[in-house]
Amino acid sequence: MATLTQEAPKSASQQVAQQTVFPILIALSFTHLLNDTLQSLIPAIYPLVRNSLKLNFTEIGLITLTFQMSASILQPLVGLYTDKKPQPFSLAVGMTFTLAGLISLSMANSLPMVLISVALTGVGSSIFHPEASRLAHMASGGKHGMAQSLFQVGGNAGSSLGPLLAALIIVPFGQFHVIWFSVLALIAIFVMIYIGKWYQNNTHRIKPKKVVQQLQQQTLPKSTVIISMSILLMLIFSKYFYMASMTNYYTFYLIDRFGLSIQSSQVYLFIFLFSVAAGTFIGGPIGDRIGRKYVIWISILGVAPFALLLPYANLFWTAILSVFIGVILSSAFSAILVYAQELMPGKVGMIAGLFFGLAFGMAGVASALLGKLADATSIRYVYQVCSFLPLIGLLTGFLPNLEKKEKH
Repeated sequence: MATLTQEAPKSASQQVAQQTVFPILIALSFTHLLNDTLQSLIPAIYPLVRNSLKLNFTEIGLITLTFQMSASILQPLVGLYTDKKPQPFSLAVGMTFTLAGLISLSMANSLPMVLISVALTGVGSSIFHPEASRLAHMASGGKHGMAQSLFQVGGNAGSSLGPLLAALIIVPFGQFHVIWFSVLALIAIFVMIYIGKWYQNNTHRIKPKKVVQQLQQQTLPKSTVIISMSILLMLIFSKYFYMASMTNYYTFYLIDRFGLSIQSSQVYLFIFLFSVAAGTFIGGPIGDRIGRKYVIWISILGVAPFALLLPYANLFWTAILSVFIGVILSSAFSAILVYAQELMPGKVGMIAGLFFGLAFGMAGVASALLGKLADATSIRYVYQVCSFLPLIGLLTGFLPNLEKKEKH
């Protein structure tokens, strides 16, 4: 890769493209925070709608499946389309769908209405993530891991804030108060318009087709790329199946096992999700420094001892173990995403859409299946089964070391 940049003096546009644009990265992280805060309200109000609509765990899983599938199926298609035809203001369009979903959810008084509401929110997410990830790549100045982590940490921080805000506002005052969060959606739309204007004026940061074709010629053999992508998808399966058990059923687990109130359980969920936000930022910069393969190793397989202990711990150690699980497991996604983008150069949006979409879809399928399992057995048994999932991280050993390849 280095030979490409040494063949000729860099043009002014190339030099600009190598500068990290922190104001845009921070704005993207902020909008990701707002976007995922709004999305995380959905699982945060599950205990409320379960009581008011008399739902079982299978129906709770159906709500998550509807949300996650609407948020996942469109993402690769959006990424593939915008790789060819960039859409500077698509972020604001996506947030408009989320706004409509929030307003509808605040007034939903039946399961079908809840499903329509979460589907609208999911469509907003499917538009936001691939294009925002591409923008982070554009503004990175070559520091792709750092940029993706900064972008991701906003989303994880938002995911941790949702349950806390729900505990403070929605649980005490009722489901209709979801509508107050539409103010956050409006703020996000205004910031996204600012980002869209920057995008419109900086399309020169997108690599020209000739450069992309040269990069594609230097990649690994097609069979190696296919095997590596399959392994990465298995790692995403492991990560998000386990993460679904924590984000969607952790409150029920705490209520069932330790007799906590809904509000107290939301605080413990906030602690876990905040640790996820903290861990997210670690993975990208460390991956830039020591190699993404090693970060993936540590993140997926390294969480196994803590996950295996969790179902047998008391309340104090459950909280401690959840922090370790959140920090370690969350560092994987940025590293996996950038690793995949390096495997298939020139397809930044499609890869981002594929992996974000798979993450959402996997979480939805996992939530539905785990809800069914919880109804058939118990919520504690779900955590005992899920504790073995991080062992899939052993597959990381079969991934090629891209950093060594670049040095040659």
